[in-house]
Amino acid sequence: MKVIFNAELIEQEQSRCTPDGWLNGVGIFETIKTINSQPWALTRHMRRAVNSCAREKIAMPSEEVVRSAITRLLQEENHAAGVLRISFDVSGNWAAVHRAYTQHTKAAKIWSYPVSFTHEAVVLKRYPYDHRLDILHGSLAAGFDEALVINAKNAVCEGAVTNLLLKIAGRWCTPPLSDGVLPGVVRALVIENFEVTVRSIAASEVVDIESAFLLSSLRIAQPVASIDGRELSQSDQFRDEIEAMALRTSVG
Repeated sequence: MKVIFNAELIEQEQSRCTPDGWLNGVGIFETIKTINSQPWALTRHMRRAVNSCAREKIAMPSEEVVRSAITRLLQEENHAAGVLRISFDVSGNWAAVHRAYTQHTKAAKIWSYPVSFTHEAVVLKRYPYDHRLDILHGSLAAGFDEALVINAKNAVCEGAVTNLLLKIAGRWCTPPLSDGVLPGVVRALVIENFEVTVRSIAASEVVDIESAFLLSSLRIAQPVASIDGRELSQSDQFRDEIEAMALRTSVG
């Protein structure tokens, strides 16, 4: 499998990244959905990476260099549905990997994760990503597909690897960044394009959730079938509207 390592297209085994696109040590990363090797919302992901790297004082190449290298990679490693991961480490190395992706087609069963999450003042897309993956793997082991994470202030935060869009008392809402939420690309697009309230959601309100979606760049808007075994109503029309919006706004 070919990957990009420091702007060069080489075999993955010759690079310093894993087959999943992780570099050693600490750094910033972006995970991007591709359809027919076209990256979705690449400009928004690049903007977030630039801002995150600047905050962490991580050197990264120009956007022109990154885009050019990604174009070569996507031509070489072509997939009908794919996941593109770009990583920038603290030593100045960077890598990009494009792999096939199996899209989620079923509504997710989620649970209230039993351990509260202590969040940073500003949440960045940072690796190692083990703490998030541990929550996800713990959820899978417990028979669920994702988690609903509560922060140290006893407020709903997000999923292990997703943002949350929740319908409570007939209104769609999502937790604010200040409650430990990653500034997700799809989350931002949904807020910009639909009537969604950004507000803190107390843990006690979980029982009042009527319908829900998991938002992420890969899943777009995955319906939630149940929370803690309690079935939710499905908002199929709204899901279709979100997916149409994502297609309309994301290519390029």
